[in-house]
Amino acid sequence: MSIENEFGTATESPPLFNYLQELIPLEDIRDFASPKRIGSIDFVKGFAIVFIILAHSSAVWLNEETLYLYGLLFALLDFLGPSLFVFLSSLSVIFSIKNKQNILPSKVIRMRIFSRGIIIILIATIYNVTALIAEDYEIIFPLNLWGWNILMFIGFSQLFSYYVLKIPKLYRGIIGILIVLLSNPIRDFIFVPGLDGGNLIVIAIHYIVIGPNPMVPLLPGLAICFFSTIFGEYLYEAMNKGTHDAYVGLFRIFMVWSVILILVGIGLGFQLFTRETIIGGDLREYPSIALLDFANRQDFFEIPGMPEFLIRGRGPNMIYNLGAALIVISISFYFIDVKKNHGNFVKMLIYYGKVSLSLFFVHQIFLGLFSKQFGIALFLINNLTYVGFMGFLMYLWMEYANGVGSPEWLMAAMGRMGKKKRK
Repeated sequence: MSIENEFGTATESPPLFNYLQELIPLEDIRDFASPKRIGSIDFVKGFAIVFIILAHSSAVWLNEETLYLYGLLFALLDFLGPSLFVFLSSLSVIFSIKNKQNILPSKVIRMRIFSRGIIIILIATIYNVTALIAEDYEIIFPLNLWGWNILMFIGFSQLFSYYVLKIPKLYRGIIGILIVLLSNPIRDFIFVPGLDGGNLIVIAIHYIVIGPNPMVPLLPGLAICFFSTIFGEYLYEAMNKGTHDAYVGLFRIFMVWSVILILVGIGLGFQLFTRETIIGGDLREYPSIALLDFANRQDFFEIPGMPEFLIRGRGPNMIYNLGAALIVISISFYFIDVKKNHGNFVKMLIYYGKVSLSLFFVHQIFLGLFSKQFGIALFLINNLTYVGFMGFLMYLWMEYANGVGSPEWLMAAMGRMGKKKRK
């Protein structure tokens, strides 16, 4: 295949890999699904990925004497992890769609969103297989490809959010509330105490909705797409106005709703649960209930149970986490985008946010370097060093290898391939 250069002379087109490596600008990789001029979104995304690294490493590196801190802090600060990360990724889809409306055909916009989502889903299947093997959870191929890990849900959220955005805001809010309220009854109904025997239809529904790796299961996780697109549109409108009053008004909207959602989540989810009292506590229905066992590995006090609003996968937890996510986003938005505070720490986390998908995948490769070796002081020193090392590794990858092979590069490549075909 040949193409014409600027002088009209036909030349051979470069191989696809070289084409992608040479013609994907680094800024396309950095700014994948990233709302430009809203630095707080990337800052919070970077903050979330640093917390995820902290949580994953603490589960592996803390020794037996201090492992209870992992159970306590992870349970209390879980809203900084997957739900916040997914919320931000779904919210960013708004900008990918809105910024290209009236510029590109709707079909092209849809294919861009879908291609990015599919790439993340394919990466997520690899993660599922390795995670299930690492946890010694036996499930046959190809069933072990499926599971609602963070990447899988982010990939599907790209697809969900595209269609959810077509629904009016009021209806989106009503549907999101219904999903949250109905999630507990539905999950309790389709709970499968054993995969031998039983209703095959219920087992199949359970496998699709919950899966063998339910970090962010479809119920109530689907509600994130409905709520995030609402707040994403408010953010997009304020960004387009670009005035100080618009930004302050957005901050107030976010703060009011964050307080409402947190209070509702706590009010609906104050009941305490243990492995014995929650349905599926001994299986893989609600993995976060295991944090209660870790938290009780100390001699100071006995925690009688885990409140429902802290148990990932329960309806009240989704409401609480959305409210807590909004508080983090609104405070960051106020100081970074309204007050224009851009220090080195802020710039660092913004960079981490732009390469957060790569960080999520790569940081787990080196977790096996240490196992149950650190007390709290050594852990903090080593973990901060590890976070810095990950950032340095990402910098080398992005700046000197153009991010080739990274998730962000793959998604930018899909977009570039789409442009090439249209030409």
